[in-house]
Amino acid sequence: MAKVILICGKICSGKTHYSKKLVNDYNAVILSCDEIEYEIFHHELGEKHDEVAKDIQRYLHKKASEIVLAGSNVILDWGFWSREEREQVSEYYKKQNIFYEWHYIDISIDKWYQNINSRNEAVLAGNTTDYFVDDGLIEKLNSLFEIPKKEEVDVWHVNQRK
Repeated sequence: MAKVILICGKICSGKTHYSKKLVNDYNAVILSCDEIEYEIFHHELGEKHDEVAKDIQRYLHKKASEIVLAGSNVILDWGFWSREEREQVSEYYKKQNIFYEWHYIDISIDKWYQNINSRNEAVLAGNTTDYFVDDGLIEKLNSLFEIPKKEEVDVWHVNQRK
């Protein structure tokens, strides 16, 4: 039975890397807000970022439902920062009788900062289309991100960055 795999985690926790590993295991397609934000808007949304991101997420949830109902697995690669959002998303798929799994990417604070620094170096060198993670974004994340409880998730993946 096809399903939606929802990837929860902080910015730079390794969600996209983890999602890419799951593609072959689940014969799945990845739907990513970051990818659309870059491909269409070139990460130049400015103050409209949060508003546009919500629209993109709503659209991708509809597409995920269509893809699963057509028989293929879908991986939603974005953070799902709040418990409320995770509950709303779970309810959305339950109402449609679509099977879903929550995967949480756990990362130590030291490894998280290593990932942020690696990403920022790659951005500055022009080696990635990712956006730069500045202190303001880190502060925003730390004030908004709610680590899920163990019973909220189906797979608790610990990122063992090397």
